[in-house]
Amino acid sequence: MIDSLLACATCANNFRGDGNAAGWSIFFMLMVIVPMLAGVVFCMVRLARREGASLDPELRDEYEGDA
Repeated sequence: MIDSLLACATCANNFRGDGNAAGWSIFFMLMVIVPMLAGVVFCMVRLARREGASLDPELRDEYEGDA
């Protein structure tokens, strides 16, 4: 009883039947979101590396850390 109050209507209805639609929908969302995030991270790292490689050393600020 308490599980059906906490779950959304779609998940609660799927738990009653034989299908595992909620599990497959979560799997599908992960298979879409994870590659998309990996692509964004890959592009950002690639841009940062290219920017660092093409930047004139004369224009770089020296990092002095905690002195």
